[in-house]
Amino acid sequence: MHRCDWATSELLIEYHDTEWGVFTLDEVLHFEQICLSGFQAGLSWEIVLKKRAFLREAFAGFVPEKVARFDESMIARIARDARGIRNVRKVRSVVNNARAFLELTSNHGSFPEFVLDFLGGAVRTSHHRSWSEVPSSTAESEALSKLLRGHGFTFFGPTIAYAYLQSVGFVNDHIISCFRRDR
Repeated sequence: MHRCDWATSELLIEYHDTEWGVFTLDEVLHFEQICLSGFQAGLSWEIVLKKRAFLREAFAGFVPEKVARFDESMIARIARDARGIRNVRKVRSVVNNARAFLELTSNHGSFPEFVLDFLGGAVRTSHHRSWSEVPSSTAESEALSKLLRGHGFTFFGPTIAYAYLQSVGFVNDHIISCFRRDR
């Protein structure tokens, strides 16, 4: 069985084989992927996945309505905990982005559908033969980053935007020989 080149450890293989690139319109999963992609900045995805259980617990299952109510003392507590990612700017960004997420959905409806509409209503499918051909960002991820930052999102640059689009299946970047490509 062949899979994408980046799935090199047991944890990455499990994530690749069961979650990455699976199309979803689930609001909470979209918010979680935005947050996890932001935490990844400067780190490996494997580190983020190792800390994911704690991050889910600390951020109330990534339910935006709950996270939006976090105050500075909760942010500081999460940022001090060695089980998580101790970058107070990233932790604060999760709370800020929950508020921006809720504001955007109150004005535009479903967040996933808002993003999918931004993409023209269709999943993008690439035709890369190896992971080295996959870009870290695209013109669309740059535009999405700019749009969402305009709505108040932080820690959401073009690379993070592209990682988010890949993770929720809005961009299918499984390489052409990967067994998950057409699933």
